[in-house]
Amino acid sequence: MIFCNTTPLIALAGIGLLDLLPCLFGTIHLTESVVAECAAGGPIPVPELRALPWTRIVAADEATLPGLLLSLDRGERDTLAMASKLGAERVIIDERIGRNMAELLGLPVVGTLGILLKAREMGLLPSFHQAVVQMQSNGIYYHPRLVQRLCMLAGEE
Repeated sequence: MIFCNTTPLIALAGIGLLDLLPCLFGTIHLTESVVAECAAGGPIPVPELRALPWTRIVAADEATLPGLLLSLDRGERDTLAMASKLGAERVIIDERIGRNMAELLGLPVVGTLGILLKAREMGLLPSFHQAVVQMQSNGIYYHPRLVQRLCMLAGEE
């Protein structure tokens, strides 16, 4: 069971690579709050997530929220709470505080850049660097040293 937060959905939708998620992970679980955040709109449109055959929408159980998650935004909080409660194999999340909280909860984490790197390794993506540049042109920020290090791992200097 894989859970995904909002930012990776927006980042991948913005470069037309949202379909990498089912290619790499199969079914993706999303909380109602993540679906609502994506549906609220913004500069990068995300398709109607409920209509995608590879998504499963999960209602968050407010009673199960550990206290340390209260500092997160609603989508992150619900994603981590339900992933923890349901024993998710992995959580897809980009924000540093959310990643740290996931690790504290014992949840393995992958971010959007990790997805792109894996897709590149599997031959599903012609250029890791080009995909990152496209996301950055959409306003998605990643630390330049991290991008440089991952480009090297992808065999792209």
